[in-house]
Amino acid sequence: MGGYYGLAVLVGVSLLLTTGQCDVDCRATDGQAGEAGTLGRDGYPGAKGEKGQPAVMASGPVDASALLRLKGETGNRGLQGGMGPKGYQGHLGAAGNPGKPGTLGPEGKNIGHGGQNSPQQARSAFSVIRTDNSYPPVGQVVTFQTTVVNTPADFNAATGHFTCRAAGVYYFTFHSVAKVSVCLYIASNALTDKLGFCDYNRNIDQVLSGGVVLQLTVGQRVWLESFRDQQRVTEFRDTNEKQIIFSGFLLFSNP
Repeated sequence: MGGYYGLAVLVGVSLLLTTGQCDVDCRATDGQAGEAGTLGRDGYPGAKGEKGQPAVMASGPVDASALLRLKGETGNRGLQGGMGPKGYQGHLGAAGNPGKPGTLGPEGKNIGHGGQNSPQQARSAFSVIRTDNSYPPVGQVVTFQTTVVNTPADFNAATGHFTCRAAGVYYFTFHSVAKVSVCLYIASNALTDKLGFCDYNRNIDQVLSGGVVLQLTVGQRVWLESFRDQQRVTEFRDTNEKQIIFSGFLLFSNP
């Protein structure tokens, strides 16, 4: 009986020794790390906070030197930039108030009244048309077949001359339409030289124009005259439709 008890004690001690050794040498291997979970949803926004209190202004006089320390010194003026694009025109503004009346002008001079012979009543104007299809004879005064205006009959359509009856400043002009080259003088005994105008055409309607302002005295004449320059001989025999309009009028008479 005593022998069995000793054997049991010995077996128990042996088991204790064996169990203590497995705690150190018989441990299992570590497991693998788990995967990271998915991100959670954003939370709801929080409630708006209360408005803060306004800053308290310092009372009492302001220290100028303290302000200078806070604000930097003014820099040098920069270079002027380039001019920008022109802006759109603005809307027309409302009309302003009427201004004060101006000072009276100097008293006018008396220039007389009434009278048919008064220089202020002088009138003179004419406009005539040459409708002859023949070429205006070279070196001759141009004559006209149709009279549109002739007040007060200072122009003679048969001779082609305008005769001044009221001294003053006149304006004369002509227009020629033809399919051939035409050269015309504005001539007058008030001119030192004749004024020549030419148009060289090639079988198309072409307009030749000329004009002059002349100071005329009573009895001086003005007329148109054909001349030769670089026209071809065949052009002088042309019988196609042509027109020459000659006009003149008094701008103002001499006092």
